[in-house]
Amino acid sequence: MPAGTLVFDGDCAFCTRSADVARRLLPADVEVVPWQWTDLAAAGVTAERARSEVLWISGDGAVAGGAPAVALALRAAGAPWSLAGLLLSVPPLRWVAPQLYRLVAANRHRLPGGTAACRMPPRDAA
Repeated sequence: MPAGTLVFDGDCAFCTRSADVARRLLPADVEVVPWQWTDLAAAGVTAERARSEVLWISGDGAVAGGAPAVALALRAAGAPWSLAGLLLSVPPLRWVAPQLYRLVAANRHRLPGGTAACRMPPRDAA
């Protein structure tokens, strides 16, 4: 059983590139997978939610989405990234992070690495 799973939109180039970075930062016992290849029902998550935000599924099955998911993934990555995750989890950054996350999510196709022509990564990359 993985220590955690980071679930991203595999049909978004920006998300896929961000997931590639996460794979390098996270420990080997954390999975990084597109929602399109995830048993969302087993996690109690809808496809609509998975399309709209990154998800962190902890080893015990708890699900966090958006900015809290990013904070948990950073904390799982270990030092120095865990400090950033901790800072995102406490006020005042915890109050601002969801708005910043929504801004990035709404514009992800315009950001570096993102394109209007998104694609799923090769299955063996996950």
